Amino acid sequence: MSPIQIEVLDPVKLPLVARLYKSYYRSGKAKKDELTIAGSVDKQMIAVVRFKSVEENRLLTGMLVVPEFRSQGLAHRLMSYCEQYVLQSGDFCFAYSELESFYQQHGFVTLGSDSLPNTLKGLFERYSQKKSLVAMKYG
Repeated sequence: MSPIQIEVLDPVKLPLVARLYKSYYRSGKAKKDELTIAGSVDKQMIAVVRFKSVEENRLLTGMLVVPEFRSQGLAHRLMSYCEQYVLQSGDFCFAYSELESFYQQHGFVTLGSDSLPNTLKGLFERYSQKKSLVAMKYG
C-alpha cells in the first residue's frame, strides 16, 4: 500500500466526503463551515475527521476510516497529523466508549459530562441517548 497523504480539505471537495459518509457513516454530514482533514491513498479518500465550532469551543467529530483500510494504523496517522497541525488545547470530542483509549493515546482526557461547557453538554446529552459515548478534552 502506498503511504497515506493527509491534508486539510478544500471545502470545494466536500462532495467527496459526503459520498464517503453515504457509503460508510450515514449519520455523518460534512459542512462548509467545518475544518475537514482527509487521508488518501493513491488519490482515493480513505479517512476523514472533522472539527466543528460550537460557539467558542471546537469539537472533533465524524472520524471515519474506510473499513477495508482499518487495522493498518491509518487512524493513528490521521490523529498524529491533527496533533501536530490542528488540535488545540481545549478541543473536545465525544468518543465511542470502545475508542476511549485510542483518543487517550492522542492526548485526550476523559471528562464527566458535568465538566463540559454548557453548549457542548447539551449536545453530548442528546448524542449519548442513542450511543455509548465518552466526553473527552484535548490537552
